[in-house]
Amino acid sequence: MLRSLPTMALCVSFATFAALAQPDGKRPWVPPGTAGSEIDGTIFHAQVLLGAAGFSTGVIDGKDGSSFKEAVRGFQQSRGLQVTGRLDTPTRRALLEQNRRSTGYVKLSREDISGDYVPRIPKKYADQAELPGLKYRNMLEEVAERYHTTPETIIALNGPKALIGVGKTLRLPNVIPASRDYRGELKPEHRAWFTKLNIDSNQPRGDYIIVDKSEGQLKVMDGSDRLVAQFPVTTGSDYDPLPLGDWKVPTYAFLPPFHFQPELFWDVEDAKPEEMLPPGPNSPVGVAWLDLSKEHYGIHGTSEPQNIGKTESHGCLRLTNWDVLRLSQIMRPGFRAIFRA
Repeated sequence: MLRSLPTMALCVSFATFAALAQPDGKRPWVPPGTAGSEIDGTIFHAQVLLGAAGFSTGVIDGKDGSSFKEAVRGFQQSRGLQVTGRLDTPTRRALLEQNRRSTGYVKLSREDISGDYVPRIPKKYADQAELPGLKYRNMLEEVAERYHTTPETIIALNGPKALIGVGKTLRLPNVIPASRDYRGELKPEHRAWFTKLNIDSNQPRGDYIIVDKSEGQLKVMDGSDRLVAQFPVTTGSDYDPLPLGDWKVPTYAFLPPFHFQPELFWDVEDAKPEEMLPPGPNSPVGVAWLDLSKEHYGIHGTSEPQNIGKTESHGCLRLTNWDVLRLSQIMRPGFRAIFRA
């Protein structure tokens, strides 16, 4: 039998916020057979609530890392709370106003399990260009992205012997949106990805974004200069730094192919041939590209959501696939993007 994941109780007093008791009265909790897969129930629930409020921590994994602290800081700023980066009582009280549980039991359907996979994605772009699409590699990877988490976290939530497939039930992060009335003119195949990645259409309206290289966060500001949403972001490298300045984001592309041009990559020989890679969630640019007015630069998704803010890019701004889709709902094309050191 699946043991219960420690969560924040919805019935707990806001004034005396506490997490539900662990099976053994301690934290963190490690399900049988998953040594090293530690989930802190309080952090996990806070990640779910922060994401629903528009302050993403990237993947939901129950870990108290830098992205979690920055999301807490952003949420505190947006609510007029003392900005500490700590999950203190006023912050917990404000988060719990959403009345959202940390997890839910999901009977997997064809929306969760497409059955259309590419089990092995080769490293060479020339070989990737021959694939029918840069699709998910397996069911676990597909479900993990749909529920904004990692395969390892799903295993930790359900145990190593849990079955996955259409009709099977798993305990998953509670990221089911309240609304799917997506804004803008979206082709049916693109709209399907907003549904697939559980994007909530009930979003604030942003006026411009600020990315400060030192913070590793993309901040969405409204017309009154108030912070309304925030996402962890990868912002370049020493070789291809964040393009500082004031830019525009005029157009969006969903499920874009990726034009690999060796001369644009410092770590690739220019003599290599150009390649046009097919679209898909495992594309180098993920499922969306928000084009910057600086040529060859954009805000895009990723095939490795767990590495956002932890690795380097070739100068573009990289978000999780679900966060870049959410950003496209918050911002109208043509928005201003301010990048600074």
